[in-house]
Amino acid sequence: MVVCRLYRKKYILIEALQAYLYIMKGMLAMPLNFQVTPSGLPKFEPSVAVNLLNPNIVVAVAVDFSSGPPLIGLYRSLDAGANWTDTLLPLPPGYTGAEAGMVAYLFPNIFIVSAHVFPGNENGAVVIYRSTDNGASFDPPVVINPGYGDYINNDWTNITTDNAGASPYLGHVYVTYNRQYNVEVNARSAAFYQRSTDGGLTWDRPLMLSNIQSSTERPEPAVDKYGSVYVSWIRTGPQTPAFFIRRSFDGGSTFSGDILVSNITLVPSPLPVPGYDFRVLNSPCLAADCSGVPSTTNTLYAVWQDFGQGYSNVLLSKSSDFGGTWSAPVIVTDSPPGSQNFFPAIAVSPKTGLVVVVYYTNRLDGFNLDVFAAQSSDGGNTFTNSRLTTTSFNPNVGGGESELIGDYIDIAIVPPNSYISVWTDTRTGSLTIFAGVPGGET
Repeated sequence: MVVCRLYRKKYILIEALQAYLYIMKGMLAMPLNFQVTPSGLPKFEPSVAVNLLNPNIVVAVAVDFSSGPPLIGLYRSLDAGANWTDTLLPLPPGYTGAEAGMVAYLFPNIFIVSAHVFPGNENGAVVIYRSTDNGASFDPPVVINPGYGDYINNDWTNITTDNAGASPYLGHVYVTYNRQYNVEVNARSAAFYQRSTDGGLTWDRPLMLSNIQSSTERPEPAVDKYGSVYVSWIRTGPQTPAFFIRRSFDGGSTFSGDILVSNITLVPSPLPVPGYDFRVLNSPCLAADCSGVPSTTNTLYAVWQDFGQGYSNVLLSKSSDFGGTWSAPVIVTDSPPGSQNFFPAIAVSPKTGLVVVVYYTNRLDGFNLDVFAAQSSDGGNTFTNSRLTTTSFNPNVGGGESELIGDYIDIAIVPPNSYISVWTDTRTGSLTIFAGVPGGET
């Protein structure tokens, strides 16, 4: 009888331990959110990059009003995003503000930031900041393409680097931006591109890649495993809205003609939700699989938001022939019909080929926003969606302009098979940058 009691107690303890481990596993599977910036004056439009050799080192940027005028805030973490330090990047002489900052990582310890700087409502220029000590310090800003009055305004920068293992162009840096012409009268905008072949120290003359008779928004570049360069943009008018790319097989020196990925239905701004006033642009997302996974390697993924269903949803098309042809678009979200899903961003693991698309959504209650992540481990054939935010937030809270929560969010891969995302959040009562990582093992 004593033996039976002892056995029963042991069995109960084992059951309790198993239940505890099960609960803990569930807790670990929950995402983790970290506040990147102090609350207070607005911060929005974040971008993030991770040191692929040491993923504990993470650098993020955002538009930051902490000191009054908009500047590029620089945020650095040495513990994979759990804790952050913050500073402001200086302006070049003669400029009074900055926005549209993006950051990219380049082997072995280089981080490069692109941004739009301006002295007012005109003369918008593209500027580069460069760090060779993992973001601890940055060289003085360098203007790589100036603007001229209201005739030329260079805005909505984007940046990528060539870290591809099979590329003969390792160390190249590619910047894209939207050049706006005749801003006050009969405005048009075109996708522009510039290249550096020495890690961001010097820059070639700009190339115009889209049709000057059209308008575009915020082009995005990508580099594949062999160093081929792709630049994407969305034509917003006056012709039929569509997603285009051009490609280069010589390290970004020359480009092919336009290739149509898909016609699209533009998302209206603001979104048709009572109480929404914030701006929503229609921007492309582009990424390449640089992994060695035979079934997915060198696949290109194009992602965008689309209003074809009568509400905003996130679509994906892919190419397995260096961008020459593209699959029919598929929906990557599993949100209820009628919910709004927008501001997608994509990243692909260079180790495993994991595809992750993050996006804002109001799927939980039809108004407050969350960030969700759609993940695919089979080359974009199927996706699993999960919530990344731990708290929904009201987009109308924040202390900034009521019509602006920024124009994008961002994501970077944490090798081998995880990621970190950054977004604008108002849970603190102001427009604040938060970061999120998936819980448990991915």
